[in-house]
Amino acid sequence: MGGTAEYYDRLATGFADVIAAVPDDRWSGPSPCEGWTALDVVGHVVETQGMFLGLVGRPFDGIPPVASGPGAAWDAARATVLADLNDPGRAGTGFDGFFGRTTFAAAVERFLCFDLVLHRWDLCCSTGQDERLDPGDVRWVRTTADGFGEHLRGGKGFGPALDAPEGADEQTRLLAFLGRRSW
Repeated sequence: MGGTAEYYDRLATGFADVIAAVPDDRWSGPSPCEGWTALDVVGHVVETQGMFLGLVGRPFDGIPPVASGPGAAWDAARATVLADLNDPGRAGTGFDGFFGRTTFAAAVERFLCFDLVLHRWDLCCSTGQDERLDPGDVRWVRTTADGFGEHLRGGKGFGPALDAPEGADEQTRLLAFLGRRSW
């Protein structure tokens, strides 16, 4: 395992750890994503894994319903993506994406890893867990977000940037840029 697979695995494992630590009574807690609960955040992340597998014509079978067990659904989803990342032929499968021709591995890195960092924060907020993100991941997400250009705020992406408080740390500034209030 190397490169994108290792990065994805680290982030996916961290997301699994957050899911495992959610108290049973917090799944219906509101998320920073307007109109979503903690369970909805996990559902979105699981569904997105399937969407990207679908872009390269691969099935997303055997994933239990998120509502029946968020941890089991996430474990099955990440195992499926990781299996494809660890197979050079499947990881290198090309497709025409939103930003032009790309590969499954490149799309996982650019989009799914991005989602795992940001939605980890959302899930932590929803469930009363430690919201601190790895500083390297915060810098990587900001650089990646900058690369989305005008597409970042279109469609179902992110709303308008917020003004972070003066002297805010890097994580708070990132979250404000992405339309999330963390102060």
